Amino acid sequence: MRLWGRPLSALLGLCALALMSWPIFGAMAALCLLSAGLLILLLHHIHNLSSLHYWLREPGANSMPKGTGSWGYIFWYMGRLLKRQRASEFSLSKALGRFERAGEAFPDAVVLLDDDDRIAWCNPRAETYFGLRLQRDRGAQITYLMRQPQFSAYLQSGETAEPLTLHLLGRNGERAVSIQLVPYGNSQKLLLGRDVTHWERLETTRRDFIANVSHELRTPLTVVRGFLETLEDAPTSDPGFLARGIKLMSEQTVRMTSLVNDLLTLSRLENSVYTVAEDKVDVPGLLQSLQREATALSGGHHTIRAEARCDDWLIGSTDELRSAFGNLVTNAIRYTPKGGTIELIWEHRNGNPVFSVSDTGIGIEPQHIPRVTERFYRVDKSRSRETGGTGLGLAIVKHVVNRHQGQLDVVSEPGKGSTFSITFPPTRIASPRYTDQSSDTAPRQTSN
Repeated sequence: MRLWGRPLSALLGLCALALMSWPIFGAMAALCLLSAGLLILLLHHIHNLSSLHYWLREPGANSMPKGTGSWGYIFWYMGRLLKRQRASEFSLSKALGRFERAGEAFPDAVVLLDDDDRIAWCNPRAETYFGLRLQRDRGAQITYLMRQPQFSAYLQSGETAEPLTLHLLGRNGERAVSIQLVPYGNSQKLLLGRDVTHWERLETTRRDFIANVSHELRTPLTVVRGFLETLEDAPTSDPGFLARGIKLMSEQTVRMTSLVNDLLTLSRLENSVYTVAEDKVDVPGLLQSLQREATALSGGHHTIRAEARCDDWLIGSTDELRSAFGNLVTNAIRYTPKGGTIELIWEHRNGNPVFSVSDTGIGIEPQHIPRVTERFYRVDKSRSRETGGTGLGLAIVKHVVNRHQGQLDVVSEPGKGSTFSITFPPTRIASPRYTDQSSDTAPRQTSN
């Protein structure tokens, strides 16, 4: 039966009852009976309407009124709709929760903007990048919080196919963030942001690297070419001139060869395909070898001391460790004036093996220390070129140290000297292999 059939049946039944009582009790009694029945039906509807009104103020499945007749069906149907709505809300809430958790875990910044460019939601990464706070800034215009003119122009232009890079200041310094607007829905937008600081630095390093290599190679090539052009334009039989020219060209070709060799070494160290060798390296013996090489390089102009305060060997690449240690020793000689002292020490510090090179050279200003391991970075460019360095030695040291899970520390004071220390993890320690059981195991110290 349809919904309207029940109240109509009650009304017709009441009318029929009044008509049946008319011949028996009279017209007045039938009219009173009909009026009383209609009043009861009216009060029944008013009562159920009142119950519905109070329930609508705080709807809930447990507080649903219990109606009779057609009202019972209405209340049952409304309860069913309420359950469906609650189930739908629960499903949407779970979906929204999953979306928000996914957005919070997203490695990039995400900001949801409505059709008026107001913030509807943002993830923690967006709070970090753009200085937002979701609880505080929800509903605020994005341009009130991000006031960069280029961002406002980008937002208003509507041409968002290409990303825009902004340089934003934060608690950890300046950050380069690539942002892009992605339209979705009717007129809403997603503002996506990605930290590209690392890539910008790599691009800057690449440009500087190309410029430095070009400069380093151009200088010796210019010298060689100039001398050859001089001989071509004005041949001479002066033995002294020829000897000076040949010596000069030889020095410049050696410089170019050293640069190319260092570049190849650095490229190999940066290539993750090449794993670190697991040799047992005799560091005390290597220390003595480095001292002899340093003495020859110094030409007797410096005091070279080497001391092995422990007999431990290292597990690693012999060639790479020799290259790293040798670069530290060579740098110490280059930047220490004649008469200075250079010390090579192999020891234990807090359970870690440490190789250090100390000198009494010119030292390094504090602001330069964090950058000394960068390729071609020179504290004093003119002096560095005079010493014949390629500018890649400390970069090679850094990569060798990283490949051996070590740490490079630099302590320096201008005018008093520097100490470069490489600390290796205890897992790199190897027991020495003695060929002579009667050999002295006391620390070895020599000087020259």
